[in-house]
Amino acid sequence: MARYIFITGGVVSSLGKGLMAASLAALLQARGYKVRIRKFDPYLNVDPGTMSPYQHGEVYVTDDGAETDLDLGHYERFTGVSARQSDNITSGRVYRDIITKERRGDYLGATVQVIPHVTDAIKQFALDDQDDLDFILCEIGGTVGDIESLPFMEAIRQLRNDLEPLQTLSVHVTLVPYIAAAGELKTKPTQHSVRELASLGIKPDVLLCRAEHPIPDSERRKIANFCNVRMESVIPALDAPSIYSVPLQYHEQGLDAEVLRGFGITDAPPPDLAQWHDVTDRYFNPEGEVNIGVIGKYVGLQDAYKSLNEALVHGGMANRVKVNIKWIDAEIFEGDEEEIIAKLEPLHGILVPGGFGSRGSEGKIASVRFARERKVPFFGICLGMQMACVEGVRAAGITGASSTEFGDAEEPVVGIIEEWMSEEGIQEREEGGDLGGTMRLGAYYAKLSANSHISAIYDGATTISERHRHRYEVNSAYIEPLEKQGLIFAGMSPDGLLPETVERSDHPWFVGVQFHPELKSRPFDPHPLFAGFISAALEQSRLV
Repeated sequence: MARYIFITGGVVSSLGKGLMAASLAALLQARGYKVRIRKFDPYLNVDPGTMSPYQHGEVYVTDDGAETDLDLGHYERFTGVSARQSDNITSGRVYRDIITKERRGDYLGATVQVIPHVTDAIKQFALDDQDDLDFILCEIGGTVGDIESLPFMEAIRQLRNDLEPLQTLSVHVTLVPYIAAAGELKTKPTQHSVRELASLGIKPDVLLCRAEHPIPDSERRKIANFCNVRMESVIPALDAPSIYSVPLQYHEQGLDAEVLRGFGITDAPPPDLAQWHDVTDRYFNPEGEVNIGVIGKYVGLQDAYKSLNEALVHGGMANRVKVNIKWIDAEIFEGDEEEIIAKLEPLHGILVPGGFGSRGSEGKIASVRFARERKVPFFGICLGMQMACVEGVRAAGITGASSTEFGDAEEPVVGIIEEWMSEEGIQEREEGGDLGGTMRLGAYYAKLSANSHISAIYDGATTISERHRHRYEVNSAYIEPLEKQGLIFAGMSPDGLLPETVERSDHPWFVGVQFHPELKSRPFDPHPLFAGFISAALEQSRLV
């Protein structure tokens, strides 16, 4: 019988509910329990796939091709459990499915309403795919009191009545602000937030109180009295020096023990936190450092590259070095050679990440050229690989080389993919069609050439599976001129039609991949491409 932990947030947004859910799941997992985490998003988009990264951060893609909230990246990184399509739902998806059923006549003439139809759909989502899990953690996006989250709150209330006693538990994440002028922590926002939650019929069992300063026992007791919980259930959550410190910090504050007590579990095995101690040791005690430049389009918001940021950190852990990430707007390089040299010369590695649209494309191409000519380790991901191919064709003297994503191209080195083979059969798309969910999404296999650099990075593997999210592909008609320029297409789709990886044999470390390896990197299992890239950057640092 799966037990449910419902996680809500109050007072303000961005309190770290996703990180809290991931950390609690990791602690329960460390005690030997099987866990899964789900995210309920109240917005009306069907998924975040069409949303700007500046609106919502990165879009996280699962093996089965779901475009999801970035919190699912935290869930996977902290637990190692691969997320699925059934682990993220939005109001938009719920309403779309209900309206489709209503148009089809599935409701047999009934009036379709928020209660019971919308709430029943939300409840069914929570209850589906339980497998043989011990705990399912359900995080509700937004803040208590938001209009759009009310159907989700009502569904939680109903579920707590529908399920058995001691089968559900409510954790409320709130804020205890410090008022500098008064020199005091204030508990009133937490009291109001809990009262708002109670007005919706949900009584929290555990309060996780975010604070910048330690919360004295007197204030914890005050919160407990006014919020009708035990003092031991008021868990301080102070700002941590790293997200990888959070599981250990929450364990020290008794979060996992209190949650288990709330379920009536008193004989749980102690947690095995050895891997988390190793991760924090590698993070806080590096034996060197490297400077990595990320030449991107959305560098003004690091959440737009959240998984990439963490994968670079993991690569540092694998090599026991600190990774100093320099976020550089690709637009500043366009037509300014002196600026390119000034920004890129101090770097030990250059990474061009994925992205959409033409803005900054010429700056990314200039960064590829600099890395190629100066023999600086280069890593191109998705659009980064495509720009490496465009730069290679231009280096061959074909000046009109570009991508049709940016407009009409005289030499379309990169073009829209209209059909490809997946496990479900041939997938077809057309230019000008819907943008949402129409890319090559999810895990696909690639065949690697034996004895290639990319194969060596994967420990000699000749078949790999990686996650994709893109609408354009390198035009295979340009493979021959590119290979004459030294680019080697060592990775191809199983049917041999779609280029998956490129590399240079005349360069110390030059790799481009069409997929997104950052999505599969974990702190306790760094992705080999990032471990290899940081290792090459470390070698570069010793040369300069």
